[in-house]
Amino acid sequence: MKSLNQWLAALVMVAGLAALAQAQGVHGPAQTAPAAQSARLIVVSLEDRKLALVENGQVTKVYTVAVGKPSTPSPVGEFAIERRVMNPTYRHDGRTVPPGPRNPVGDRWMGLSKAGYGIHGTNEPNSIGKAASHGCIRMGKADVEDLYSRVDVGDHVEIVGQRDEETAKLFGMPQTAPAGQPQPAMVLAKANSPAPNSAPAATSADPAVADASPATASETAASLLRQTGSVVSSLVVLGVL
Repeated sequence: MKSLNQWLAALVMVAGLAALAQAQGVHGPAQTAPAAQSARLIVVSLEDRKLALVENGQVTKVYTVAVGKPSTPSPVGEFAIERRVMNPTYRHDGRTVPPGPRNPVGDRWMGLSKAGYGIHGTNEPNSIGKAASHGCIRMGKADVEDLYSRVDVGDHVEIVGQRDEETAKLFGMPQTAPAGQPQPAMVLAKANSPAPNSAPAATSADPAVADASPATASETAASLLRQTGSVVSSLVVLGVL
């Protein structure tokens, strides 16, 4: 009876793994055997769009990835790699795509413990570095092949939605926004503030002054004073004043 129970338990486990594979829509020769407790950790920062491989507490590799778009965001939390598939067949909503350059998940699939989600390649390399996926973590071909060779079933995966102390240590400070991109309000306010002990800048409401150099402005003021004096003198002569 004990032997029969063991066989039943094994069948239930196999059925469960098959159901998970079906839910993830990826088929092919896969590694699903449980691995020993791993010292590896994969950290994905959705805000940075980066993936870091951490081994024994040290960052060994950082990759640029694509993450879920706003309408189909990537899940946030702690997961594990449950399945590894090389050259997978993609099946979803009645659509089947065999291994090859048109396969949406590329040539490597690392399925997560959250059904339907994984770390994989892509047939849209231009999406890397963007929020463009249906929730999975996409990688370029060379990067996903490299990561696949370094990780195993059972490795932990942490997906972080917003930057925190951990991601700051792993990925560093965010890059400065490119020229032409909106800058933080504090930076803009500082840039637009007049320099200490300097006169306020002229506004576009007075283009004649705004366009004049300091010397030209002084000359203009003196000219106006001379013209005003002449007018007053004329009015005195005429007996108006």
